[in-house]
Amino acid sequence: MTIATPTFSVQRSQDRYCADHGWLKTYHSFSFADYNDPKNQNWGALRVLNDDRVAAGQGFPPHPHRDMEIITYVLSGELEHQDSMGNRGVVGPGGVQYMSAGTGIRHSEFNHSKTDELQFVQMWIVPPKTGLPTQYGQRDFMVADRLGRWFLTASGKPGANAPISLQQNAAFSVARLVDGSVSYKFDPTRLGFLFVAEGSVIANGGTLGAGDTVRMARISGLDVTGNGELLLWDGPDLG
Repeated sequence: MTIATPTFSVQRSQDRYCADHGWLKTYHSFSFADYNDPKNQNWGALRVLNDDRVAAGQGFPPHPHRDMEIITYVLSGELEHQDSMGNRGVVGPGGVQYMSAGTGIRHSEFNHSKTDELQFVQMWIVPPKTGLPTQYGQRDFMVADRLGRWFLTASGKPGANAPISLQQNAAFSVARLVDGSVSYKFDPTRLGFLFVAEGSVIANGGTLGAGDTVRMARISGLDVTGNGELLLWDGPDLG
């Protein structure tokens, strides 16, 4: 996929694929699991963006992954992780879990709470090559880290200083707006992807609500105003 013309394409929340399994309600921005659309496989290196809600005490039993970088951003509740490398931990709201599946790993993800729903966004990034070492990490962040600004959370871009290191030349930022605004400058040769996790904002003149996404290409910048929780990817066009 090579994008040759300026693109600012909005996908509304209700147009995403949705599956309700009782214990799990999931919205897919790209083809995943039972949802397959040959025209919606990825946006550059971004392969998966799933908006998941998991019932109290429920979750995903051990399952395998390989050759993928996985970032999970918790919106509400507590996510409990356990994997075949012996890692175990709990991530709360605003926290990030990172896993490089590399040569292969098995892990489980559960709602740590027995009473409250868990909501998180899980994103998969295509690595620059296969067979990379497996890795796991998690970080807790404060609202103040992202309040009124883009907070670079994970990056593999040369020269970028982020708390979490990616292997792909991509960058993941988050922002929390309270009657505020943020701007982001893009290299026009790269692709952008914005997800409004909650709230209502105006992005480059267009109104967006919770669950809406924007795919961007060949643009120089993004200007957002309003209220809400925002997730932004800046990544390569894989051609």
